[in-house]
Amino acid sequence: MQFDYLNVLVFALVGFAFVFANVFIGSLLRPKRKTDVGLEVYECGEETIGDAWINFDIRYYTVALIFVIFAVEITFLFPWAMVLTEALDVPDIGLWAVAKGALFIVILFFGLITVWAKGDLDWVMSYDGPKYVPTAARRRPSVPSREELSPPEENEGEGHEGDAAAEAASA
Repeated sequence: MQFDYLNVLVFALVGFAFVFANVFIGSLLRPKRKTDVGLEVYECGEETIGDAWINFDIRYYTVALIFVIFAVEITFLFPWAMVLTEALDVPDIGLWAVAKGALFIVILFFGLITVWAKGDLDWVMSYDGPKYVPTAARRRPSVPSREELSPPEENEGEGHEGDAAAEAASA
């Protein structure tokens, strides 16, 4: 009996040692980025607007959690429905199974009404906070446009005559 506990203890110790060893090795091997550019938040190549350490609205996560909860609870109805046809053949068990399933659906429905009434399913809400204005220190120099990068035309202002002369010279 104690040998089984010893197996569990050794397995847990090896698991913890493996995790901490990988974290330690990773801290030694990964690149150190201590410059301003290295410490900047990177999000798919988009420039960061404002500070990354802000309180943000968690409605997306709330709706996702609600979806997962309801999806998992709905999956409990599939085995119930499969067994229900056989349970209806037995008089006392069949009605009890229908009542339990109906109670489960009613509880799910009241849960949905509660979440809806709290406003957790509202995607668009008004924002009454101050308008964000980026500071000059965080702005990067603008990227030059295509016109600024292209070399100036030699025959600028001559219209179609310069084009015709260039075509004749190339032919």
